[in-house]
Amino acid sequence: MKANNENNSILMKLSAEEALVLLEWLHKFNELEHLALFEDQAEERILFDLEAELETVISDTFSSNYQELLLMARQKIRDTE
Repeated sequence: MKANNENNSILMKLSAEEALVLLEWLHKFNELEHLALFEDQAEERILFDLEAELETVISDTFSSNYQELLLMARQKIRDTE
């Protein structure tokens, strides 16, 4: 994961595995009510928008082996101990 600040915008680069794991988490998170967590509705809006943006660039969610792909992505990202 890398981030930089260009032209008053923040650009973040995620690996395919990072994006897949993040998309899965956002999907689960956004399905539940978290009213006490947000100070302002804008915070919730950003998470919904981020999920929607990731959905447009990740096609793995439609693969028949999605759960296997997700598991491999999580294993690749996970800290080694």
